[in-house]
Amino acid sequence: MDAICVKGLTKYYGRTRGVEDISLTVAQGDIFGFIGPNGAGKSTTIRALLGLIRPDAGRGQVLGLDIGKDREAILARVGYLPSETAFWPGMRVRDILRFSAGLRRKDCRKTAEALCERLRLDPARRADRLSLGNRRKAALICALQHEPELLILDEPTSGLDPLIQREFFAILQERNRQGVTVFLSSHILWEIRRWCAHAAILREGAVVAAGPVDGLIGSGQDPEEAFLRYYEEAHNGF
Repeated sequence: MDAICVKGLTKYYGRTRGVEDISLTVAQGDIFGFIGPNGAGKSTTIRALLGLIRPDAGRGQVLGLDIGKDREAILARVGYLPSETAFWPGMRVRDILRFSAGLRRKDCRKTAEALCERLRLDPARRADRLSLGNRRKAALICALQHEPELLILDEPTSGLDPLIQREFFAILQERNRQGVTVFLSSHILWEIRRWCAHAAILREGAVVAAGPVDGLIGSGQDPEEAFLRYYEEAHNGF
């Protein structure tokens, strides 16, 4: 069974294109990159996978569950980091983590404590006093603490300093070695090149290339230039 399988996924917001005819497969145990410029449709695809929005056409499964019918079951087994996060101002980090764990009816205190230490986040801090990076850390811990089977992470390193980025990817690798599948959405090219085995490249709401990352780049090519070529070719009618 694949962790994610989508065929013909299409979503419009009125007359505005979200995504069109997206088809992709993510094998269980993979670290899969979903790459594209801002506005390409990465977040729309993710929200449809999680049942947070209803697609206009197409079908898909996440962990063998139907994205149109099994939203609650999917969300229970997935760790999701949205591209933007907001918390109630009066809450402290520990309250946020406890609330997130409670939604899944799990005691995550030990895991949350360990993640706070590794990501250097003070659980006593108030949400309305957190920097962008610390808000991101809190959201990451919410996604990780219940030890999900699949991680769907939308621009996860936004706002994180280099040391925390390194620790974050160390955590991802540890989880992946335990069998967790990672779906990593990003527009940061080196992240995909370094950490992902397979990837799909999205441009203007459509997948323009997919496969092993080494194959997408090609022998002897500069990784950044190779990825950018897909963007330019798609823009010119690829």
